[in-house]
Amino acid sequence: MGRALLIVLDSVGCGGAEDAASYGDQGADTLGHIAAACAEGRGDRDGLRRGPLALPNLDRLGLGRAMAASTGRKPPGLGEVEPIGQWGYGVETSLGKDTPSGHWEIAGTPVRFQWGYFPPTIPAFPSTLTKALIEEARLPGILGDSRASGTDVIDEFGEEHLRTLKPICYTSADSVLQIAAHEEAFGLEQLYELCRIARRLCDPLKIGRVIARPFVGRAKGEFARTPRRKDFAMPPPPGNIFERAAAAGRDIVSVGKIGDIFAHSHTGRELKGASNMAHVDLTLAALASAGDGGLIFVNLVDFDTEYGHRRDVPGYAASLEAFDRRLPEIAAAMHGDDYAVITADHGNDPTWRGFDHTREHVPILAFGSGARAGPIGRRETLADIAQTLSKKLDLPPGQDGQSWI
Repeated sequence: MGRALLIVLDSVGCGGAEDAASYGDQGADTLGHIAAACAEGRGDRDGLRRGPLALPNLDRLGLGRAMAASTGRKPPGLGEVEPIGQWGYGVETSLGKDTPSGHWEIAGTPVRFQWGYFPPTIPAFPSTLTKALIEEARLPGILGDSRASGTDVIDEFGEEHLRTLKPICYTSADSVLQIAAHEEAFGLEQLYELCRIARRLCDPLKIGRVIARPFVGRAKGEFARTPRRKDFAMPPPPGNIFERAAAAGRDIVSVGKIGDIFAHSHTGRELKGASNMAHVDLTLAALASAGDGGLIFVNLVDFDTEYGHRRDVPGYAASLEAFDRRLPEIAAAMHGDDYAVITADHGNDPTWRGFDHTREHVPILAFGSGARAGPIGRRETLADIAQTLSKKLDLPPGQDGQSWI
């Protein structure tokens, strides 16, 4: 039967979706704009990378063809080789462009309800929420209380946080409440407990995630976030591929923040590292140990958190190239009857205005046992991915999506 490997390149979108205008994202194209910037020299950074975007292994799977199919434009430097994998692109049907929306739909359960959001005002949070959070967590108050870039808001309020121990609370255009606190002065476990309280208070508001953002440093310009971020998500809708694999007694391995995104529900062994490359290493370890018929679900988040939100084109391009160089290792670690899918959950165009996600199509690339090379076309829901993997693993089908095999 083999195993199924699902790798989500967090935020690596491939062109604006049809409803992008309703999200303020008409014209966004994460991969296309990165490729164009690199071709024009705007992706160069001394000591990091230079020249056109170089993704030979992803392109051999069909990435360039998938990008062209999504946008109708040939990306510079990609799509010249004949693909050896299955390639196409997916259309997100869930409401929203946040991480849970994309991942839950990939797992077979699109989001049918409307997420709650905090407005772009100061204060951003309703007074009832703020008051309850302060009272229940016994806080001296909060700082921030606005939509903000995570690195900027920590730099702005970090010193005051150290003086007062008031946590820094902020949001974005996504359905999220983020809480930043000093890992040593405030304490990591206290931050996590604060986020658990906030998660419960945010449930009636349908806020998708509460995120703990620990940081270190002592002065403005020196603060830095640590890898001990933790997401507290709403429980996913019932019936996803995790549930069906667990019911069938299959081996399940979650790599990266997958466990957090799915509220640790049926997510099996959870492996978490500090970077994309650490998560590739953990993926290789999972491929070495997962049993027959197992499901390995991976999230590589650095594209999104380190480069998309920070609007860092050279950093994003270098991160893509670093992953591409590891692809042969992943392919070599697979068994002969394994099947792999590489996709994304949304976009985060680093050339776009602001610092939020962008509503985009996502590439879908597949290879391994039974993957006849060629186009799989436009997939009308990301739930097609779960249906395909369910068929490959001989699991009961979900209620949404259609398999392409």
